[in-house]
Amino acid sequence: TNQTMVVLVTTSSVFPGSKNFVKELTSQFKNIKTIVMNINTRKTSIVLGNDEKILFGKGYIEDELCGLRFKISPKSFYQINRDQCEVLYNKALSLLDLKGSETVIDTYCGIGTIGMVASKKAKQVIGVELNKDAVKDAIYNAKMNNIKNIRFINEDATAFMVELAKEKVEIDAVIMDPPRSGTTPAFINAIKALKPKQVVYISCDPSTQVRDLGLFKEAGYAFDTMIPVDMFPMTEHVECITLLCRR
Repeated sequence: TNQTMVVLVTTSSVFPGSKNFVKELTSQFKNIKTIVMNINTRKTSIVLGNDEKILFGKGYIEDELCGLRFKISPKSFYQINRDQCEVLYNKALSLLDLKGSETVIDTYCGIGTIGMVASKKAKQVIGVELNKDAVKDAIYNAKMNNIKNIRFINEDATAFMVELAKEKVEIDAVIMDPPRSGTTPAFINAIKALKPKQVVYISCDPSTQVRDLGLFKEAGYAFDTMIPVDMFPMTEHVECITLLCRR
């Protein structure tokens, strides 16, 4: 959509001359649709703080992906390489081979992108995400795209899966796209208890994915397919899609 969002991370909530700054920036770059000031006073490696001020525009931009439209806020996760993201999602969902009668759990779902694409071929999709801002965007996105067979839950993915396992809920497939740290043993044990036929694991860190695949193997899930997708050209990083099937 050629929409650009500028996010300024500051250590103070005071920005002298902000109106002149916004005027100068937007006059030079017409594709800037919103400018947001994020206030982060923490001395940690976490980039974004909890407080925000909208200096210009609506505070979000929209993008089109796999035939759907998505609202993206400053703190929402979105794959940075849009064109390769379509390749990634289409490859991942082609491995699942959905028939239209399945219940799919989309864990670490972000703003609901891959879950909404999957909803076209599934009976129902449940998206789980810890970031409340991303969940708000996901709910908005589902309504904007008139998708009625998907719902979103604001909860930690591991805690949610453990609870599903306790309730012995029947699910057919799981999509997981965790952060670089990978998933947890408790999450994998919950998968073992739930017994979905297939799990698609998308990872941006091969080392943590290898660790997790060893635990999946112990839990009774094998794989014979791994597809690398170059999301980060000119770097050493790569996304890997793995289809795990229950023995």
